[in-house]
Amino acid sequence: MEALLDIKDLHAFYGKSHVLHGVDLKVGKGEIVSLLGRNGVGRSTTVKSAMGHVETTGSIRFKGEEISGLKAFEIAYRGLGYVPENRDVFPTLTVEQNLLLGEKKGKKSRWGLNDMYQLFPRLKERQHTAAGVLSGGEQQMLTLCRTLMGDPDLIMIDEPTEGLAPKIVDQVAQYLNELKNRGISVLLVEQKLAIALEISQRVYVMGHGSIVFEGTPADLRGNAGIRKEWLEV
Repeated sequence: MEALLDIKDLHAFYGKSHVLHGVDLKVGKGEIVSLLGRNGVGRSTTVKSAMGHVETTGSIRFKGEEISGLKAFEIAYRGLGYVPENRDVFPTLTVEQNLLLGEKKGKKSRWGLNDMYQLFPRLKERQHTAAGVLSGGEQQMLTLCRTLMGDPDLIMIDEPTEGLAPKIVDQVAQYLNELKNRGISVLLVEQKLAIALEISQRVYVMGHGSIVFEGTPADLRGNAGIRKEWLEV
């Protein structure tokens, strides 16, 4: 499978703190890949590095082009989307205004407002409501959809189900599958093992800033040692 995102020997630093230690990771076209691991092992740093938010060495290639060293907006314009863990809505703007901010000027998107409202009907009901008064689940829906309005080829999503009610978690899973059905690749940082194994084609497990396992969901289900050492509390 052709790699859309290809990370090789990635090292990342926060000041003098060396966080990532030679990470290798690939995401193919139309593929959902999950990056698993306990808190603090470097999962979020990996996606922030790919988005240009962290000082790094190594290679980060997207659609065959080296993007390490580019600014975040330059990376986003090339078709790499990012949904941060803290959701980052614009609280005083309405739901619809937030969504329209996700559009890229001069670029025709495969997605429009109606697509977003079909994916998450609750956003249609709240389209004229200020984003700051939405529930956590509604804000997560809004952030996911605002990123999609920019028409990315690959979306990196950091902990989308954190703190959400089970019903909303199911909706997020449906959203991720819809992306796959439309040929959009996903790199998913997730703590919930069940959802990651259900929707992913491949999984990586991270520990202490390095990749300690790569394989299919079936491979991980069959590897009790890896699960116990690196995932289970």
